[in-house]
Amino acid sequence: MYSVFGATGYVGSTFCKMYKNNVVKQGRENRVPRTKDILYLISTTDNYNVHENITLDVETNLKVLCEVLEHCKNEDIVFNFVSSWFVYGKTQLPATEESPCNPTGFYSITKKAAEDLIISFCNTFGCKYRILRLCNVIGGSDGGTSTKKNAITYMINKLKGDEDIYLYDNGTPIRDIMHVNDVCHAIRLVMEKGNNNEIYNIGSGQPTQIGVIMKLAKEFLNSKGNIYGKESADFHKVVQAKDFWYDTTKLKNLGFRQIIPPEAIIKELCTN
Repeated sequence: MYSVFGATGYVGSTFCKMYKNNVVKQGRENRVPRTKDILYLISTTDNYNVHENITLDVETNLKVLCEVLEHCKNEDIVFNFVSSWFVYGKTQLPATEESPCNPTGFYSITKKAAEDLIISFCNTFGCKYRILRLCNVIGGSDGGTSTKKNAITYMINKLKGDEDIYLYDNGTPIRDIMHVNDVCHAIRLVMEKGNNNEIYNIGSGQPTQIGVIMKLAKEFLNSKGNIYGKESADFHKVVQAKDFWYDTTKLKNLGFRQIIPPEAIIKELCTN
């Protein structure tokens, strides 16, 4: 059984639905894990909080984490921490688990700091950990889309309404995308078969241009909305890499195979 922290979020809620007989949902204010195997997903979701609440990323991604870790000083604990591709920043591609990390935005920096805190904590108290760095997760029912979070789904929804969309750098930025169900399958696989005290990239391992996704969505929808290019915003240039995709050799060596291809993900987003 897994104690799931962050069970109401996009990935957490999907994981709990898929594996409902194997999870214990931790209450929002409950910091004490109810089992020895922990899946930790509590986190902010983007780099934009610095404009309105400069301490939010620190409080959520680090302070709450430490409050939970305080109750994990047990060598039987396995702490599975869900991190993000954002921790890599601008690095050589495809990024492997050994690639140097150069995070820039507050979200990205605190996610990497959280990884380092967990590693130090587990080394200090004899616990075990796994760090799972997720790619761009889309598909399913994500009710929190915006220009800041899951912008791919947000823009497809605008095309559904025959609205125009504007793509940074004429849609050339590259991402590693995977359906939330495949992501949850991968998380479960790593928790079952992955080595302790290691980092795993969770993604497709395939580069996909944002512009290609949007053109395909426009065709599926027969949308009257137009697709325009625009220069990337200055803040976006500061906090996020233009292109990113993973080397997922370690994940594939565990036997993982992506079930839902990009075309099927886009079609699902267009029909939901």
